[in-house]
Amino acid sequence: MRKLMLLIGGLVFLSLSTASAQIFDQGNFILGSTLGFSASSSNVKLSASSTEEKGEGPSSVQFSFKPNIGYFIVDNFALGLGMDYTFSRLKEPNQDKTNDSDLLFGPFFRYYYPVDAQMAFFAETNFGFGTSSDDQLIGEAKQSIHTNIFAIGMGPGFTIVSEGGIGIEAVFKYNFARSRFDTQIGGVSAETITKTNQFDMSIGIQFYFGGIRSVGN
Repeated sequence: MRKLMLLIGGLVFLSLSTASAQIFDQGNFILGSTLGFSASSSNVKLSASSTEEKGEGPSSVQFSFKPNIGYFIVDNFALGLGMDYTFSRLKEPNQDKTNDSDLLFGPFFRYYYPVDAQMAFFAETNFGFGTSSDDQLIGEAKQSIHTNIFAIGMGPGFTIVSEGGIGIEAVFKYNFARSRFDTQIGGVSAETITKTNQFDMSIGIQFYFGGIRSVGN
């Protein structure tokens, strides 16, 4: 009886180990998304000698949506394609609202390091290519600017995956972006290039599922 219990326990442990390995095995897929929303407002207070003035400062709203799909080309290593859409609205006092929308597409790479049956660290690198559209006040005239953007992000993350294959993850990233756009100021064409460095942390949901099999298998 004792040997039978040990055998059953060993089989259960082996099945759990195999299940954990299968999550990130070659041939599996990953599908998910990250959603983000933020809003801010400010007040301005100006004090000079015996006078004091208070007023409304800038306010902004930002929404982001980042879906992705990937495939494990080998164990623990996934290659995929992602989209990054961000919409921002800025309101300055006594001025019209200005909108900014970014849409990027590009590949991503992930390497997982499992540390438990349903937990793993991972490292991710992603690239983005796309355009941005926003309104800018240039030379006292509002212009609609279309910008070409290249972006790259990289950083570590951690995920916890349920038995149903649903993973909750946190990712910390360094992002670099380069954008270029052309403007017309007084009939003169000008080119503007902007380079941006950013650190961010995001929360996402991913669904891990097995490979697609042909009918009859």
